[in-house]
Amino acid sequence: MEIDKLVHLLTRFKKGEVDLPETLSTLKQLPFEDMGFAKVDHHRALRTGYPEVVFCQGKTHEQVEKIFQSLEKHNSNILLTRAEPDLFSRLQKIDNQLVYNEPGRTITLEKEPRERTGSVLVITAGTADIPVAEEAAVTASISGANVERIYDAGVAGIHRLLAHTDKIQNARCIVAVAGMEGALPSVVGGLAPCPVIAVPTSVGYGSHLGGLAPLLTMLNSCAPNITVVNIDNGFGAGFSAAMINSNH
Repeated sequence: MEIDKLVHLLTRFKKGEVDLPETLSTLKQLPFEDMGFAKVDHHRALRTGYPEVVFCQGKTHEQVEKIFQSLEKHNSNILLTRAEPDLFSRLQKIDNQLVYNEPGRTITLEKEPRERTGSVLVITAGTADIPVAEEAAVTASISGANVERIYDAGVAGIHRLLAHTDKIQNARCIVAVAGMEGALPSVVGGLAPCPVIAVPTSVGYGSHLGGLAPLLTMLNSCAPNITVVNIDNGFGAGFSAAMINSNH
């Protein structure tokens, strides 16, 4: 999309439809737009195929609003993560096409939805892991993947997971989300013929150490098809899963 806009701009300049100052002003914004508090990367989609994603946590509502408005000028599809309901209410007044995923705390804008292809399967060990899983699922979906979900299928009742063996066998990539001791990805890895992205969550009792225990379990898994992202990093898992899925 960005390359098309660049070609369109230069074609209009060649035809004399826009003058040099206007053309230069537009080109200055293409690498990034410096807002002082943020440098919005308008070349991201051109370089990677995906526009910049807004991490809302730690930013003021005013800052997020200005970043969103800048991105919306150049991108039809936008993802914002770690967004609270009151921020969504504020942004929805700017664009009522925005969609909020409450458990995943994501805001999405899809004016030109990508064609969904392949199969990314998102599995959680417990219901408490769903917020991180939804962040992963929304990210993979807006990035062009068909996404299916299997929730609350941890090893404490492993028959719940084994009931979905066909889906596990047919997925192009799996995101396995677990807190507590983090055993789920190892089991899934032993059943799946595809890459498994393990996501430790900060869900668990004291010796769980805020997600460190499942992180170490996942890093030490004997299943060779497992890759691990950081604690609660549903976005990173979903994005990587979509890339694996699209390059299948």
